[in-house]
Amino acid sequence: MSAVTSPSEEKTLFGHPVGLYVLFFTEMWERFSYYGMRALLVLYISSTVGNGGLGWTKANAIELYGWYTMLVYVMSIPGGIIADRILGQKKSVLYGAIILVAGHGILAIEATWAFYTGLALIIFGVGMLKPNISTMVGGLYKTGDLRRDKGFTIFYIGINIGAFLSALIVGYIGETYGWHYGFGLAGIGMLFGLLVYIWGQKHLTAVGNFLGNSANETEKAVIKKPLNAIERDRMKVLLISFLIIIVFWGAFEQAGGLLNIYADEKINRVIFGWEMPATWFQSFNAGFIIIFGTAVAGFWANRKLKGKETSTLLKMGIGTIIMGLGFLVMVGASREAGAIEFGTASFWWLTAAYLLHTIGELCASPTALSFITKLAPLKYASIMMGVYFAATGFGNMLASTIGKNSQSDPTKIELIASADALIEFDRTDTLLANDKSFALKANIYMENGAFVATGYDNGLPVDGFFDFAAKTMDEDGKPIPADKIAAERAAGLAEIETTLTEREATIENPLHAQFKFEKEFEAAKIGANKGDGQNYEGQFIIEEIQTEKEHNIFLFIFLLTLVFGILVIALLKPLKRLTHGAEDNEGTTNEETEGFELADN
Repeated sequence: MSAVTSPSEEKTLFGHPVGLYVLFFTEMWERFSYYGMRALLVLYISSTVGNGGLGWTKANAIELYGWYTMLVYVMSIPGGIIADRILGQKKSVLYGAIILVAGHGILAIEATWAFYTGLALIIFGVGMLKPNISTMVGGLYKTGDLRRDKGFTIFYIGINIGAFLSALIVGYIGETYGWHYGFGLAGIGMLFGLLVYIWGQKHLTAVGNFLGNSANETEKAVIKKPLNAIERDRMKVLLISFLIIIVFWGAFEQAGGLLNIYADEKINRVIFGWEMPATWFQSFNAGFIIIFGTAVAGFWANRKLKGKETSTLLKMGIGTIIMGLGFLVMVGASREAGAIEFGTASFWWLTAAYLLHTIGELCASPTALSFITKLAPLKYASIMMGVYFAATGFGNMLASTIGKNSQSDPTKIELIASADALIEFDRTDTLLANDKSFALKANIYMENGAFVATGYDNGLPVDGFFDFAAKTMDEDGKPIPADKIAAERAAGLAEIETTLTEREATIENPLHAQFKFEKEFEAAKIGANKGDGQNYEGQFIIEEIQTEKEHNIFLFIFLLTLVFGILVIALLKPLKRLTHGAEDNEGTTNEETEGFELADN
C-alpha cells in the first residue's frame, strides 16, 4: 500500500504539485498507445488476409475485442493488490510501463504469435499501471483539499490529448501504410511515457511508496485496522456505483467495436471529395471533451453554487441517459442507411452520437476516480481503484456481447466462375490479375421455388458465379466423402432459401446482398496461381438483415441506458445517506476558485 499524503512544502506548478504533470504526461502517452491500438484492432482483425488483416468475421472480431478490453481492466484488480501488498504504486506503474512498451513493440511484428503475445503483455501492463497511476494522483493531495478534483481534471486532459492524437496519427498510419506500422507507432508513444515517468521520479518521492516499508507507525497501523461502520457503508456505495459503471461503459465502449465497423461500412465519410479514415471518428470523443469539458463542468459548478444537487451519483444517472440518447440518434442513422439499397448514413449522425456520448461521459464520469479516493478506506485504496477499472472491463465485455449480436453470420461461398466471365460481368480484370479482393452487389430472390441472384447494376445472373463453401478435408487431413460435401453445400443454400421465402423476396421485391471474394491465402503464395482468377473464397450477408440487426441493437442500448439512468436517480437519496457526507467535506484545505471536475475512463 502507498502513502497518500504529501508534505505541505511540496513544490508546485500552476498551483498543483509538480508530480501531477509527470503523471499527466506519463498517462497521456500511455493513452496515446492504448487508444491508437484500439482504433485499429477490430478493423485489423476483421480485415481480409489480402489486406493484411486476420480475416475474421466482424462478430468474432468484436468478441475478441471485448475479451481483450475486459481483461485489460480486470487485471487492474491484481495490479492494485500487488501495489497495496508488495510493490507500492510507484514501482507498479514503472513495471507496467515497461511491460507495455514490450507489448506494443511486439505487436509491430507480423506474426500470429506476436499478435497474441503483444495483447497479453498489454493486458498485464495496463493492469499494473492504470489503477496505480490514478491513485497516485489522489495521493498528491491531502484529505479535504479542493484541488483534488481539479488535479484529476488536469490528469484527464492528458488522457484526452493522448486519445485525440492517437486516433488521428496511429489510425491514419495503420489504415494507410499497414496495420503493424500503426501498432509500432503506438509502442513508440508508450516509450516516451516511460521515459517521462523515469525522469520525473524526483517529483514523486512523497507519493506511491509501499506503506509496508514506511517508518510512520500510524501509516503502518492502517493496514491492520478493521473497517468501521462508516467505511463499510461507503464500500457498499462504491460497489453499487460499479454496477452503474458496467452499464455505462457497456454502451459507451461500442465506439471501438460496433461503431468502428459502422463508420467503416455504413457512414458516408466523403468530405469535399476526400474520404476520411474510419479510425478518425475515434478521436471525436476526446476532441469534444477538450471543447465542451469546461462548459459541462461549469453547468455543474453553477448548480452547486445555487445549492442544488450535484452528487457524483446524480451525474452518473443523468450522464447515462444522455449518453444513451446518442444511440437513439444511431437509430436514425440506421433508418437512413436502410432506406435505399446499399445505402449509407450521413457523417453527421455519427458525429452527433459521439457528441452526446461525450456530454454523457462528462456528466457520468466527472469525478469517478476522485469519488473512489474519497470513499475507499485507505488500506484498500489501490484495490478499490482496481475494482473500478475491473467494472469498466466488465462493461467492455458487455459491449462486446451486445455488439457482436449486431452482426449477421456471413454465409461462406467459393468462386467457381471463370476469370473471363467475371471480367465481362464487372470489369474485374485488374483485380484478378493482381489477386486482389473484390465484391459484387446483387439482387436476391426466389423464383419458381429456386434461389436467384442477379447483378444489382446490370441484372445479369450471378448465382452461377459461386457455390456454397463446404469442408473438403476433415480434422485429420483426410478427404470428406463427396455426398457429405454436397449435403453441406445444400444446407447452406437451403438456409438462404428459407430466409428469402419467409421474407417473400421476389423479382419485383428482392433482398440485396454483397458477395465479397478474396484469394485463398495459401493459394496466393503459389506463383503459378498468380492472376488465374481461381481459388477465391468469399461470403455474403443480406443487407436488409444486417441493417435490422444494427437498428435493433441501437434501440436496445438506448432503452437499457434510459432504464438504468432513471433507476440511479430514483435511488439517489438512500445511496447518498450511505456515503455519510463524503462529498460534503471538500474545501477545508487550499480553498480556491471553482474549477471543473473530471475523471478517467
